[in-house]
Amino acid sequence: MMTKDQAADIFDRIRRFSSADEVEAIFTGSHFALTRFANNTIHQNVEEENSIVSIRTNFSGRTARSTANQFDDESLRRAVAASENLARVQEPDPDLLPMPDAQEAGGRTGEAPVAPLSRFFEQTAAITPSDRAEVVKSIVSVAGKHNLTTAGIYSTSESREGIFNSRGLANWHHQTLAEVSITMLADDSSGWQKLNSPDVRKLDPVRLAETAARKAVESTHPREIAPGKYTVILEPAAVLDIVGFMFWDYSGVAILDQRSFLNDRIGTKLFGENINICDDAQHPLQAGSPFDGEGMRRHHVPLVESGVVKRVVYARATAQKMKNSEYAAKVGPIEPTGHGFPLPNEVGEMPMNIVFGAPEKPRSVAEMIASTERGVLVTRLWYIREVDPYEKIVTGMTRDGTFLVENGKVQCGLRNFRFNQSLISMLSNVEAMSVPVRACGEESFDMVVPAMKVREFNFTEVTKF
Repeated sequence: MMTKDQAADIFDRIRRFSSADEVEAIFTGSHFALTRFANNTIHQNVEEENSIVSIRTNFSGRTARSTANQFDDESLRRAVAASENLARVQEPDPDLLPMPDAQEAGGRTGEAPVAPLSRFFEQTAAITPSDRAEVVKSIVSVAGKHNLTTAGIYSTSESREGIFNSRGLANWHHQTLAEVSITMLADDSSGWQKLNSPDVRKLDPVRLAETAARKAVESTHPREIAPGKYTVILEPAAVLDIVGFMFWDYSGVAILDQRSFLNDRIGTKLFGENINICDDAQHPLQAGSPFDGEGMRRHHVPLVESGVVKRVVYARATAQKMKNSEYAAKVGPIEPTGHGFPLPNEVGEMPMNIVFGAPEKPRSVAEMIASTERGVLVTRLWYIREVDPYEKIVTGMTRDGTFLVENGKVQCGLRNFRFNQSLISMLSNVEAMSVPVRACGEESFDMVVPAMKVREFNFTEVTKF
């Protein structure tokens, strides 16, 4: 795979080939391998390696990109020419700032430096197809023990990303990731578990398989109960997938465009006192690079404190545009937070390293169940779509392990529900939370979130399965 020194050499050649006022190169490279299984057998094993450079040139506010995945001089010349030709025919962007230099990208004046992130693990990078096959064998063994059918994936990757520009910026990040997703199927029920980590030693596929199998077995012959408002216990994957629909709104551009549910609400208590949320790329359970699409350092940003919406995130151009606005007069000084996407783009920025604060008195899922007179335990949610963007009402369905809780115990599996639920209402009705953990789902990006016990969660209808 490409190294930082190799990327620097390629960028030097790109600069020589360019006549633009400024030039930037974003390098992405990955070695990805996946073993897929279904019907209790491996049916696919794929492996690929690729490196790409995305070149942005700028002529007095006219900017554009082109990409290449071959790095000989002729290929780079063509890519540079394509970027320049596209840039020259653009309308000048009055909001486009000069590319950041290393000092600007590294942090604010007087701010302490941050230690480099270490998210590369040799044990993850060294995993072979045989190693993955052995893990799948252990998962299939769990399925066989419970007379179930299993399907899923086990993947590993090593990735590198970097950004260089003609003002001296040179950032680089190297990471590994291992991921396991398991579905266990019975005749009329299913169970599911999924987890990933840069460090493969943090994954326990057999434990995940046993949990998925238990959910499938315990939810057989599901009962049907009437829709309505119930106390629900949402496992971390369910929390992640539903709350993920609000974080595009924690953006300065979304505020400017009047399309954020936080418009006219920043500084107000929107959620319960027990809700604290930040964006923290340095958190030990997080993954990803410590810099954004312009190379700016990602800052720790408190988004919600004790239920009060405190801040949103800003790319460089957004902060410049908003710093002297009436909005800034209300919320205080606005500076770039390091959450921008590669330019040019229309969406600006977004917090991508969400971390929920730990509650004062954490409760395990078992303790939440024990304290519930009547409610519903939810493993995961899917097919989530937005219904009302300002009240943040979303709709979707439960899946792969939905249970009736009565008198402090799980009684039986339930047919799945469709829900229509306001996220504002949901995060105002959280009665208990677990210790936040790294979680992943299918509808949103990975986060550090707790399980939640929520009152009056709105189920609107029962599904057919």
